[in-house]
Amino acid sequence: MPSGSAVLDSDFRYIDRKGNLLRSRTELSIAEILTFLEVQYQYGYDITLKNGKRINVDFKTEKGFIEVIDDEKDIAKYKELKNELVDTKIIAIGHPKYAAQLRELEDIVLHKTKEVQTGSIFIEDPSFAFDYAHILPLVEKCSILHGHTSSVMVELVGEMKNNLLIDFGDAKKIIKEVISVLDHKFFINRKYLVKEDELHYKVAFDGPKGRFDLQVPKDTTYMLEGEATVENLSTEIIKLLAPKMPKNIEAVGVYIYEGYNKGAHILSQISKP
Repeated sequence: MPSGSAVLDSDFRYIDRKGNLLRSRTELSIAEILTFLEVQYQYGYDITLKNGKRINVDFKTEKGFIEVIDDEKDIAKYKELKNELVDTKIIAIGHPKYAAQLRELEDIVLHKTKEVQTGSIFIEDPSFAFDYAHILPLVEKCSILHGHTSSVMVELVGEMKNNLLIDFGDAKKIIKEVISVLDHKFFINRKYLVKEDELHYKVAFDGPKGRFDLQVPKDTTYMLEGEATVENLSTEIIKLLAPKMPKNIEAVGVYIYEGYNKGAHILSQISKP
C-alpha cells in the first residue's frame, strides 16, 4: 500500500510581484499585504548593528522592519534586533509554537498554519446559463448588435470548517440569484451613455460599421464599467457574488463560456471588511 504524500512549503516557489524568491507562504502573504496597502518594501535587507554585526532582515519598510519567525535562529535574530534597535519599530510574525519563547517580547503576531485547511469547490449547472446582447465598438467583428447564450462555472476558495467549504445547495442558490440579474440584458460600456430619462438610456458611439445611436429601456440594459467583453462579464459576476458569500470564502473564480470551447476565467480574492 502506498504510504501517501505530504505537501511542504519547500515543494513550492514563492515569488512576489517584484520577482523576489521568498522562503515561505507567510512571507508571500506579507508581501501581498504590503503591496495592497501600497507600502514600499525591500526584501532581504542587510542592516549593520551598532556592534558592527550585519543582520539580514526579512522586510524593511519606511515605518520599520518585519521579521518572520520560522525557526530557532529567527528567534535569536529577532531578540538581537530588539535589543540593538531600541528606537526602531520591529514586528515579528510566527507560529504559536514559538509563543513561550517570545512571550517576554512585544510586537509578536502569531498565526496558525496546520490547524487551518484551505479548500476549493467548483459548481457548474445548466441553470447558470444566461442570454444577453452586446456591442464591442473596438472589435470590428463584434461592432454590431449581436447576442450570445453563455454558460457559467463558479469556483470558490476558502477556509474549510468541519471539512466543508460551503453547502452546494446554498452556493447554487446564490449563483442562480446573481445570474438572473444578468439574464436577457443588453450590456454596454457606460462611457457611451449620452443621456438618460426615467425609463431609458441613450447611447451613441462610432464604430467600424458606422455610427450607432440607440435608445434602450433601462430595465433590460446593464451598464458596465468597461467594454462588454466576456472577461469583464466574469469580473461583474464576481462583484455580485462576493458580498453574498460567507466570511470563510476568500476567493471567487468565474468561468464564462462564449460559444463552443472558448471563454474567459477570472479569479479574484475577496476583501472582507
